[in-house]
Amino acid sequence: MTTPRNHEEPATALHWRDSKRYLWLFGLVAPSAAMLATALVWAFNQLGWQVVAPVWWWLGPILVYVLLPTLDRFFGPDGTNPPEEVMARLEHDRYYRYCTYAYIPLQLFSLVFACYLWTADNLSWLGIDGGLGLASKIGLAFTIGAMGGVGINTAHELGHKKDELERWLSKITLAQTFYGHFYIEHNRGHHVRVATPEDPASARFGESFWSFLPRSVWGSLKSAWELEATRLRRLDKSPFSPHNDVLNAWSMSVVLWVALVAVFGPAILPFLVIQAVYGFSLLETVNYLEHYGLLRSRTASGRYERCTPEHSWNSDHIVTNIFLYHLQRHSDHHANPTRRYQILRHMDGAPELPSGYASLIGLAYLTPLWRKVMDHRVLAHYNGDITRVNIQPSKRAKILAEYGAI
Repeated sequence: MTTPRNHEEPATALHWRDSKRYLWLFGLVAPSAAMLATALVWAFNQLGWQVVAPVWWWLGPILVYVLLPTLDRFFGPDGTNPPEEVMARLEHDRYYRYCTYAYIPLQLFSLVFACYLWTADNLSWLGIDGGLGLASKIGLAFTIGAMGGVGINTAHELGHKKDELERWLSKITLAQTFYGHFYIEHNRGHHVRVATPEDPASARFGESFWSFLPRSVWGSLKSAWELEATRLRRLDKSPFSPHNDVLNAWSMSVVLWVALVAVFGPAILPFLVIQAVYGFSLLETVNYLEHYGLLRSRTASGRYERCTPEHSWNSDHIVTNIFLYHLQRHSDHHANPTRRYQILRHMDGAPELPSGYASLIGLAYLTPLWRKVMDHRVLAHYNGDITRVNIQPSKRAKILAEYGAI
């Protein structure tokens, strides 16, 4: 039986304090990255380091692929859970909600600021002659995309809650990346079908990220539409009605993008597309590693067994946990979807990734290395029984033969 890890003594519960309470504010680094990049470019130009300064427009990818993995390695796992006695108090402490709410105005401001930088022809105040070069504009698009990708995770946290305001804030956060259908598919699709072949967001054993990406993107979009259409038909309403949450979410993206183009001109469109694609691809990379190869067995009735902690890959590396609002404590999230991030628990016995999510995002792009690191962990999780694994259908016969199962 998988149980939560807890190193706190019961006697200390009354005096327990959340050591990560103010560390959650570091989650606001992502929506501030464009401003941080601008400050660093200005500083480097002031120091006469103009050749190096444009590198900072790529701060988002630097943060994702270099800084976070390095910090994860340095600081390592967290290793603590809040005592049961303080869970209710933590759950209702509104400070933690405000940490996620603050993401949204910073996100929107950064997006508008980036549109200005993409179109400005005089950035002398930054020490730049004329406007940004193409490489700098693309780097800024990737930095804004990284913000959008982390923003989808913020929307994930808000979208699971019962509070109507938080659900609408979730849709607003998704508008930047044009991924509003995630709000429907994740809650009502993925959480129902997780770790089964029917779930587009659960990666299969032997499936490369590059095969998974289009399958998950298209499958999630299709599933979200079908879920909403079915819901509305039960209410005797057309899927093409204002009550369709997929259309509502997409309309927010349309309004946002049209407004930005109206103010800054069509020249920003290529960069809006780049940031959106990169943003939702980051989400899909995380989807890829969260359930890779894991499979829920069928019961005697033919139904899938209940989702348990054994059906999600976890990591307790503290830096990425802070950055992604405990998303890496994924087993507890699937067990308790409405539970707020500050009280999600690490569970001993749940399958563990070798490092934090941030460290594995880049690895997922390199299929041979990914499989070398992860395939034996999947097999070990099932005691070497390849028949219990969620296998890529096109490779099923080959893989079963390779492992002597046929």
